[in-house]
Amino acid sequence: MTVPNDFPRERIPAVVSGVQTKIGVLLSRGRYVLQSEEQRAERYDVCEDLAHQLLRKTLSDAAKHPGHTSAETLERVREAVGGKGWVSPAELRWLMQRLRALLDW
Repeated sequence: MTVPNDFPRERIPAVVSGVQTKIGVLLSRGRYVLQSEEQRAERYDVCEDLAHQLLRKTLSDAAKHPGHTSAETLERVREAVGGKGWVSPAELRWLMQRLRALLDW
């Protein structure tokens, strides 16, 4: 499976004491990385699956509110999904772009 280039790479939050600036990284296959390719692929699978699950919900919501624009419908979906904590803010932005593309909106 190939993860699209526009799918976000997550940074690892780090809380480390001291004066010098620090970044959180993982040791993967002898290299320090912000997120392993395996982790990124897993997150992509989750987000892609969620986008497909949201298709029916989004279309149903649009049918219930025929006077609303597609942007208003997508905003309601974004607020609902964002409040669940299922995805990061960067993944949520990608998810909404993906959903818009799947709906051809």
